[in-house]
Amino acid sequence: MGITFDLAQLVLDNDVAGLIKRSVNGIEVNDKTLSLDAIKEIGPFKDYLAHKTTYDNMRLTTTPKLMDRKMRPQWEQGGAKDAYQRANEEVHHILETYEPPKISESVLKQVRDIVDGAEDELGIKDE
Repeated sequence: MGITFDLAQLVLDNDVAGLIKRSVNGIEVNDKTLSLDAIKEIGPFKDYLAHKTTYDNMRLTTTPKLMDRKMRPQWEQGGAKDAYQRANEEVHHILETYEPPKISESVLKQVRDIVDGAEDELGIKDE
């Protein structure tokens, strides 16, 4: 483990951790998530699964970025990429496009002061 590291696996693990976090935080229950308007619209003993509200609320509960939930024919038609392949693509995208957040000048000065103090204390200050 000390000599190898798989960035794609890290991205996959992050996706799974997000799903776990969502599950642990619980499911919000209110008029919208219960789809009370859709229930009134559709009425008893009808097909709620086919209603747009059901689909929209399903996306609220778990939306993994890398796991494909399509039926096999649609998955194959879309290129048949497995989660690891999509994770690799995500790694490349992140490495090509990521820009770290800007650090304020005051924070940079505080860090510089800490480093300067440590260098002075250790007698290794560059002049």
